[in-house]
Amino acid sequence: MRLCSSVIHLLMRCLRGCSRQTRGHMLGRLREPLSYISLIMQSLCYNSLTNSDVVTDSLFEPVFWMVDILTRWFGKVFVFLVVTLTSSVLLIAYVSILPLALRTYSIGWIAWHVCYGHWNLVMIVFHYYKATRTSPGYPPKMKNDISFVSVCKKCVIPKPPRTHHCGICRTCVLKMDHHCPWLNNCVGHFNHRYFFFFCLYMTLGCLYCSISGRNLFIDAYNAIDHFKHMDVEKQGVPVTGEGLLIGILPQESMTGKSYQRETSSYTFKDRMFHKSIIYMWVLTSTVAVALGGLTAWHAILISRGETSIERHINSKEAKRMKKRGKVYKNPFNYGKVNNWKMFFGVEKRSHWLTRVLLPSGHVPYGDGLTWDIYPLKKDMIPV
Repeated sequence: MRLCSSVIHLLMRCLRGCSRQTRGHMLGRLREPLSYISLIMQSLCYNSLTNSDVVTDSLFEPVFWMVDILTRWFGKVFVFLVVTLTSSVLLIAYVSILPLALRTYSIGWIAWHVCYGHWNLVMIVFHYYKATRTSPGYPPKMKNDISFVSVCKKCVIPKPPRTHHCGICRTCVLKMDHHCPWLNNCVGHFNHRYFFFFCLYMTLGCLYCSISGRNLFIDAYNAIDHFKHMDVEKQGVPVTGEGLLIGILPQESMTGKSYQRETSSYTFKDRMFHKSIIYMWVLTSTVAVALGGLTAWHAILISRGETSIERHINSKEAKRMKKRGKVYKNPFNYGKVNNWKMFFGVEKRSHWLTRVLLPSGHVPYGDGLTWDIYPLKKDMIPV
């Protein structure tokens, strides 16, 4: 307030030398922006709702804004990375590993690997495509007969329960969980199941590649390490210490024709085969650990009837109610079993096969605009 008064006083002194008409015209044009500045200063100094959280959010708003812009721009790059890395693993599996398996495995093991591997691949591709191409669901903008709990400050439209605004998509999303850059799409009511199944089956696929390719990885690593040491000795640098070379390389192959015969047999094709095996095993093992943790976290949230955003909101609400001596209950938690049935869209026993273990494009339970309130009967969805 003092700042605004000082600015106005300084302007008045500057305008004293002007004519009365000029002063009136200039003051009229300056009155609106000065009043706006004064209102802002008053809201910062005298707003009773202002607290440390509001100040912190205001200070970090430019950072959040920049993150939203970068995520929006690089969304297609992340999708390209998912497709490229997955395709590279498939290329190695078909070109390098499958011909080797056909020569070494029995018919039973070959049939198992072919059937399971292709079923897992179909589930990954189907759910990733559906998760990226399916709209998460948006509240109607011109409909007034829907139930809503608040009005979005940015969209200025009614917000139904469990609806939140996405700064990256610049719109409200029904039952919003989060914005996934790897999908270049929001995860909401209509594609949440596709997102979870993609994470689940991608984790299972990576575990499958990591476990079944463990022996190949060890052999490839030992082969590369073995011939790397031989190249060093060929250049006249002695190898000291005990390691993987002990017992692998015969002494007579260190010199003479035996050495030349062994090094010449290790061709460029062999080297690329071993490196591709190492690349596939490291990539799938890393993704299995990282994505497996994310999948487990979302499984816990689904069991509790929550989304990622609701987990944060419910945690704060539970602490607030605890201070008052009360217990907070999530109104959208229908019990672990019913939460999973609702999420999968299971309405009868056959759906566990047709909607969970096989690709299915069925719509989720409800329209995302209205939700039944806790508690519901345990037989809400029959099996």
